[in-house]
Formats: sequence, structure tokens, C-alpha cells
Amino acid sequence: MTIRRAKQEDVPAIVQLLANDKLGRLREDYKTPLPDTYLKAFKNIDGDINQELVVVIDNNEMVIGTLQLSFIQYLTYQGGIRAQIEGVRVHENYRNKGIGKDLFEWAIGRAKEIGAHVVQLTTDKKRASTLNFYENLGFTASHEGMKLHLK
Repeated sequence: MTIRRAKQEDVPAIVQLLANDKLGRLREDYKTPLPDTYLKAFKNIDGDINQELVVVIDNNEMVIGTLQLSFIQYLTYQGGIRAQIEGVRVHENYRNKGIGKDLFEWAIGRAKEIGAHVVQLTTDKKRASTLNFYENLGFTASHEGMKLHLK
């Protein structure tokens, strides 16, 4: 298993992972050919020094996991850096094998390298088992998150 920065050719596999669950099917549009919006987004992410989209690759060079790590500079906490984890997925055939834990350990280590003082994430309240996974990694539900959908 290898964790590396995503390449453009990984985008279809990443979108397939994102779309392969109950909630993802409602918001993603995985098909061939992939809608251009995904490739445009990848180029924006890949060109931003504060964004790291990574994939987990198995021994057969198959994408089996992904997450996006964003570094947010702000003035609070004396000009601190906050690391935000988004879009975490592990292929259904590889779940419960420690890959998610390895991916999070990588992300936390990377956040420390950058000098972030906190790693944060959000999870949908409908994903109870995912919430439990995050709590077992040491994350705490310390704030109430809110959203305003603009579409």
C-alpha cells in the first residue's frame, strides 16, 4: 500500500469512490466520460499549494482510498494553520483492514509537518459508524457545524 499525491489519471477512480455510498450517489455524477467539472476541480486543487488530494494505491496500482487535506491560514491562534480533512473514502473491498487508519495517520503527520495546530473534519450525522471511527482516532465533537447550501 502506498499513499501518494493524486494524478489526473486517478480522478475517475476517486470520483467512483466518492459516489459509491448512499449519500455519494445523491451528489456525485460518476459516468464515462467523466463530467469536465471534476477535471477542472482537480486542476484547481492540484495547482493550489494549500491543497493535497491523495490516493491510496494497492500492490496492483489500483486506487483503493482517497482524502483531501486543506491547509487554512487564519489570524486567530496567533496566525495559526488549520488542517481540514475532506472526501475520505476507502474502497468497499478494502474496508476494516486498517487502511483508513493509515490514511488518517498520514494526514495527521502531514499536518504536523506543515505546522498546523489542529486537524478538523466534518461528517454527515447519517454516518454513525464513521463518527465512531473518527472518535476512535482521537477526534472529538467539540463544535456544532452548520451549512448554508447555495444551490
